[in-house]
Amino acid sequence: MGTGMYTPRDTARCRAVPAPQSGSARELCPSERVSSVTRTIRTTRALALTSGALVALLALSACGSRTNDEASSTKGASCVKTDGDSIKIGFLNSLSGTMAISEQTVRDSLDLAAEEINAAGGVLGKKLEIVAEDGASEPTVFAEKAEKLIKSDCVAAVFGGWTSSSRKAMLPVFEDNDSLLFYPVQYEGLEASPNIFYTGATTNQQIIPAMDYLKEQGVTKLYLVGSDYVFPRTANKEIIAYSEANGIEIVGEEYAPLGHTDFSTIVTKLKGSGAEAVLNTLNGDSNVAFFKEYKNVGLKAETTPVVSVSIAEEEVGGIGVENVVGQLTAWNYYQTVDSPENEKFVAAFKAKYGEDRVTSDPMEAAYTSLYLWKGMVEKAESFAVADVQAAADGVSFDAPEGTVTVNGENHHIAKTALIGKIDADGLIYPVWESDGPIEPDPFLKGYDWAEGLS
Repeated sequence: MGTGMYTPRDTARCRAVPAPQSGSARELCPSERVSSVTRTIRTTRALALTSGALVALLALSACGSRTNDEASSTKGASCVKTDGDSIKIGFLNSLSGTMAISEQTVRDSLDLAAEEINAAGGVLGKKLEIVAEDGASEPTVFAEKAEKLIKSDCVAAVFGGWTSSSRKAMLPVFEDNDSLLFYPVQYEGLEASPNIFYTGATTNQQIIPAMDYLKEQGVTKLYLVGSDYVFPRTANKEIIAYSEANGIEIVGEEYAPLGHTDFSTIVTKLKGSGAEAVLNTLNGDSNVAFFKEYKNVGLKAETTPVVSVSIAEEEVGGIGVENVVGQLTAWNYYQTVDSPENEKFVAAFKAKYGEDRVTSDPMEAAYTSLYLWKGMVEKAESFAVADVQAAADGVSFDAPEGTVTVNGENHHIAKTALIGKIDADGLIYPVWESDGPIEPDPFLKGYDWAEGLS
């Protein structure tokens, strides 16, 4: 690829480019910003369900509250109390360990959403009572804390998690106890649980658009770097399958443990690989060490750009903008999105936490998740899990990223894909966007090359 990568200052190169399977797309001139006022993100309305399968599933896992409909359940009754003037919900995020650099920001946005909802009268007239726990960047701790929140604290729903390892650890806890988790981070797909709502992107809304973009830029040799856990390894299997079908050679695939800080060997291999670009699935503070070593050996964004899928505005500051300026990211929201809803969100966040704070995709997805739960509960007129699940399809919220609507069939939401470039001011500016929202396809059924991955 060499120096053929798109430079956002070069307005002469702004042009329309079709994007294979993910929907058509166009590159954005630097003066443009994503307009989510005109972007209405809609999910596929739930398809006609055969034989009432989903209804039966929800009935099987139903768990009524003490004062709402007492749905029968083989898993036992919920201990959620709804007879007072408040309702408990749980926030479960890593406030310590390697993931704290990212997850503290999600907690902050959840607190903001809860504060706004309470100021507006709460949910069904009940104020939100927050029970907060630290997942400590350990999947086993997430599972233990989730069970505590459900069984001891009796929360109506839990909001949090970041790594796929944490989500995978919590999934059986929520299914076995018939409770609800709202998960706000992009992930590897190949999953849809009736007890989880996924408000971050699935693979065809982030990873595949990133690959489409690199292919459009002429990349034929790609290096993969990731943390050694579920998301990077599964995402890279999907990337390799895509690459084999689209004439892209994978010239290296390396993994490092979460929290790893010595990237000298990996970066040396990268430099000698002939790679034209890097797809980065590192998480947490490992990104700091990786990009510092990348810079130390003389690699540059202009010649060997890195597309990261877990670095957002907050992480840029932690890594050091001087180490990542000019690099690319793949998300569905940036602080620079131009809409009244985002302007209000950014202003409220800065007013609460300080003008120097920034907003990011996972933060926005977490903020949005609390409002979507509120909409589901109010549509159902109930906090009971089965009622909320049954009411979920079609619930919408005018989010900072655009209007989002819940797909009741797979519990995901449609999202417009964005590729952004990190600027010297530490913000990320869109240089490419999909032509409208991409419908969630967590099992990649719409991609022939993905056959057998699930």
